[in-house]
Amino acid sequence: MSSIKLQGSGIERTLSHEEQQTKINEVRQLLGPIADKLPNFCSNASILRYLKARNWNSKNACKMLKESLKWRLEYKPEKIHWEDVACDAETGKIYRSNYLDKYGRTVLVMRPGFQNTTSTRRQIKYLVYCMENAIMNLASDQEQMDHYPERLGIAILHNPPKIFESFWTMVKPFLEPKTYKKAKFVYSHCPESQKIFEDLFDMDKLESAFGGRNTVGFDYKEYSEQMREDDRKMTDFINSGYSPPSVLSDFPQSESSVSGCGSYEEVSCGDDRIDPAGSDDLTDEKIPGHLGCKDCANVLTEAQEKVMQMSESA
Repeated sequence: MSSIKLQGSGIERTLSHEEQQTKINEVRQLLGPIADKLPNFCSNASILRYLKARNWNSKNACKMLKESLKWRLEYKPEKIHWEDVACDAETGKIYRSNYLDKYGRTVLVMRPGFQNTTSTRRQIKYLVYCMENAIMNLASDQEQMDHYPERLGIAILHNPPKIFESFWTMVKPFLEPKTYKKAKFVYSHCPESQKIFEDLFDMDKLESAFGGRNTVGFDYKEYSEQMREDDRKMTDFINSGYSPPSVLSDFPQSESSVSGCGSYEEVSCGDDRIDPAGSDDLTDEKIPGHLGCKDCANVLTEAQEKVMQMSESA
């Protein structure tokens, strides 16, 4: 019998396969006709992720899923192409790594310290492109990012500044236990915490910025070629009438992403939501001297849970 743990009031119980299916059917009924109009986004696996993200509350899961469907219809993330965001990628502030973690999860590297534009709209657009690309490249047995619920497996914060530690202490009580337990802190001066990287990654492949032995940096030209090839794959899927393997269809779960800024780095695997409708900066100017910020990065790897925001219940 397939079962899954349900958390509530600090107590865990299991949901049988039948109970899970009952919850899925409840959400599908609440969705109404839209579930048939957008079957790729309303598959059992997709609904299951939203139920997990909302602690198995069918009404809340339905509301969250409807918001995601509305967002996808309006924002059309699958229509964002490399040429639309290429200039935001020049510094390697966000990129999908060419290696997986030891669990076969996609790794997305994010380095806020390499920010090179001032337009929030553009920055979010590039982030969404990266998330969609990461999901499209998931292995067949991986699935775990609001509009990307239950996609975070683990988030590693590398050398976070003291101010962030204080912020985390204040925010933690408001997060679901399953969310904050995904966050791991790693310090370069602490060999014990550094072991988290060793347990998750092949150190020969992990970037030296995180203590790995890979000294090859981000190659914009090579990365551009890979992204153009991925764009062609996406276009072929859409034109052929089929859904992209992981972005639009009933794919398994996995996550990944890496981000960093100022004096900290972060690594994680999982799922959270991104709100592209956030604040809009109208300027698209490059930020002069963007390399002046200390190199750091956050790594997020996508796992069997699902694209993450710390303030969002995963």
